[in-house]
Amino acid sequence: MAENKEIGRIGQRRYGGTIYEEFLPELRGHRGIAAYTEMSENDDIVGAILFAIEMLVRQCDWNVEPGGDTAKDKEAAEFVETCMNDMQDTWIDTISEILSFLTYGWSYHEIVYKRRMGNTKDPRTKSKYSDGLIGWRKLPIRAQETLYQWEYDNEDNLLGMTQMPPPDFGTFTIPIEKALLFRTKSRKNNPEGRSILRNAYRPWYFKRRIQEIEGIGIERDLAGLPVIHTPDGVDPWDENIPDNVKRYAKLQGMVRGIRRDEMEGLVLPAGYEFELLSTGGTRQFDTNAIINRYDTRIAMTVLADFIFLGHDKTGSWALSSDKTELFAVAIGAFLDIICQTFNSQGIPALIDINGQHFAGITEYPKMTHGDIEDADITKVAAFIRDMTGIGVLIPDDGLEDYIRQVGHLPERTSDTRELDRTRQDQQEQNQPPEPETAAGVEPDKDEVPDKKVEEAKKRLGRKIDVWDSG
Repeated sequence: MAENKEIGRIGQRRYGGTIYEEFLPELRGHRGIAAYTEMSENDDIVGAILFAIEMLVRQCDWNVEPGGDTAKDKEAAEFVETCMNDMQDTWIDTISEILSFLTYGWSYHEIVYKRRMGNTKDPRTKSKYSDGLIGWRKLPIRAQETLYQWEYDNEDNLLGMTQMPPPDFGTFTIPIEKALLFRTKSRKNNPEGRSILRNAYRPWYFKRRIQEIEGIGIERDLAGLPVIHTPDGVDPWDENIPDNVKRYAKLQGMVRGIRRDEMEGLVLPAGYEFELLSTGGTRQFDTNAIINRYDTRIAMTVLADFIFLGHDKTGSWALSSDKTELFAVAIGAFLDIICQTFNSQGIPALIDINGQHFAGITEYPKMTHGDIEDADITKVAAFIRDMTGIGVLIPDDGLEDYIRQVGHLPERTSDTRELDRTRQDQQEQNQPPEPETAAGVEPDKDEVPDKKVEEAKKRLGRKIDVWDSG
């Protein structure tokens, strides 16, 4: 019988709690975090992409489904939903913080619990509910730039994160059992994942430098190249002449400080001359085309190049629809990661910490998310009409709830009142005359509507034309 023991190792390049899976030194550790921060905060295209993602995610619905059909399963699902909406920070703000794992590849959040004791002054017990259960107080992020090292055991199992945050820069270790780790990828079980901006780094790098060179070139083209001529017999590079080094440094600073603005002016000793040399020839490169090319590459790395459709008077509506749909599918995959992390790390711990209260559940509740894009209501209506017409779909509560959701209609209530008599009379007058049948002759059984259809139509307030079979 084989021993129940792990033999090999993952092969993760990790030394002293620092991950070295990234082969570019400028994207490792704190240097990488600083680079991704600059990309997300200082680049117009990257900022537009991340803004689009966040706005789409913010309007998404989040639900919790029971793990089974028992009353305890439904109670557990409702409890988790109440915890989502009973934290110090709103659920949308929490999701916004979690979305930082897209920029940096990972996001680490500590789980802070509270005892739900009603409207108390103590934040550790303050809640909208007074059932005495333990819920989420908050899920605060432990910022990526505060990472000191990752904690592992001898079998490559992640134990937690040690951070060194400001303002006192003390060290704190948050165990993985008390945290939620979101990451875009899990190759080699790397806790730092992989930023969605990783492939955009190279075009962003060249674009940034071309923009800087372009700005310098425009200034020099307009102002000219500043040049200072020294008097005859004066060698500014001769270090043996006393004070020559200081003189050369001052002259060099004067040349570099020339700017065409309201502070323009220069004072020179006798014998020194100053002039602005104009550039010869014309610009050989179209920097606009080069920068636009890099912008497109940046957007393509995250399937967001649809944002350029129409800017150059190119691109059809059909192409835009296909590209936005693909972009929405990619965002949906990221939302799946968030739900799976809660379902594996957050919700089971929340249910278990309440002891025997949820001991009767058959399975843990599952968090789900809604669609990113609104469904085409006309297509949905036509599809349901066709399917119900041939008997494939039967109107029921679930179908009505779905229609109300995609159509942004009010939720279904318990109001079961029937149509008033006037409206019923109007409907009866508008109905075509029913065909006469011989007395005592019953219709075929296939013509009798199904009982579920009758009940659904009654509940929906629709007139029912049913043969009297009694």
